[in-house]
Amino acid sequence: MNNRDVSELRRRLTPDNNNLTCIRGCYVSSKKEIVSLFRLPPVSLPAEECEKYLSLFKKVLSGVPDKNLVDIEFAPEAVGVSDEHRLLTALKDDGLQDDDMAQVFFQRVIDCLPAEEAHLILLAHDAYDIPFRNHNGERNDEMSSEMFRYILCAVCPVKLSKPSLAYSAGDNLFHPEEPNWIVGAPDVGFLFPAFEERAANIYNALCYTKDIADGHPDFVNAVFGSTPPMPAAEQKEAFKEILQDTLAEECSLEVVQSVHEQLCSQIAEQKQDKMAPPVKVTASQIRQALEVCGVPEEKVSAFEQRYRDEFGNGMDVSAVNVVDTRQFEVRTPNVVIKVDPEHSDLVETRVINGSKYILIRADEGVEVNGVNVSIMPM
Repeated sequence: MNNRDVSELRRRLTPDNNNLTCIRGCYVSSKKEIVSLFRLPPVSLPAEECEKYLSLFKKVLSGVPDKNLVDIEFAPEAVGVSDEHRLLTALKDDGLQDDDMAQVFFQRVIDCLPAEEAHLILLAHDAYDIPFRNHNGERNDEMSSEMFRYILCAVCPVKLSKPSLAYSAGDNLFHPEEPNWIVGAPDVGFLFPAFEERAANIYNALCYTKDIADGHPDFVNAVFGSTPPMPAAEQKEAFKEILQDTLAEECSLEVVQSVHEQLCSQIAEQKQDKMAPPVKVTASQIRQALEVCGVPEEKVSAFEQRYRDEFGNGMDVSAVNVVDTRQFEVRTPNVVIKVDPEHSDLVETRVINGSKYILIRADEGVEVNGVNVSIMPM
């Protein structure tokens, strides 16, 4: 799913725009015992309560594609056949009305939840009458293209609040307030089926993870019968290790700058087109950046081979997981330098009288602890 697809569904999850037909919940204790099962008709909920539920589901559609929001692809032979796909399809088609099917789903999630923590598992069903868009992308709310029926799931930790003082309007004083069980933001969740090119894709689901270092493999296997892709944080670490190990002494500041600039440029272009898929990193792209910096051919080839060995065909790594488009960071054991990526050329390395230095060009506007300082010629 691209940014426009995700945004279109997320914008619906407000009190005025949503068309949720059913919300189901399962409150599970830290011992994995079901405390409460409930079904709610969203239209009859008080506005404030409905908004709280919507905010949890909205969070499942928040984040960055390929970073927090990961496409889960079903094997072609599993679609309509595997227990996992059939259950998700049945829940969606039935609008979450069947108690037994909901119970089966909740139990699958409960079995893979971490121990010693209470959770609220939420399911919502929505029927989205997709407005028509012409070839220019202009929307016509009076015309419909098709109906998109889907389910959202949010798995939220439930924690005990701390004792506090609360104001009482009755006597205009503050009194101790007893701790209460509070629902936190979702740790994991999903959308099924995926919404691509403004239509349902039953071969895919979109999985949300709050922690980019945790792909929740047990959850993905239990719900989808699939293995999640490498988490974003692991992709970044693996790419860094391949670059360091294969280039060795050729892994210079200039090389890292070149790779960073090339990927940031592609990400910036992709952001201009919300319909474009996330930018993927390929071995050939990095080869070009390395060759520009004069890295010897044998080390370029070593990088390319190691990259393909690690990531298959070289198309599985997302650029947003490899580089930080907001900053370029240079770190030593004692100093951290953060630079606007557009001006990373202001930083260079040099050996002076046998000592290694990081140099930053500073023509004007230099401050130290908020104080404007001058740099005097030697």
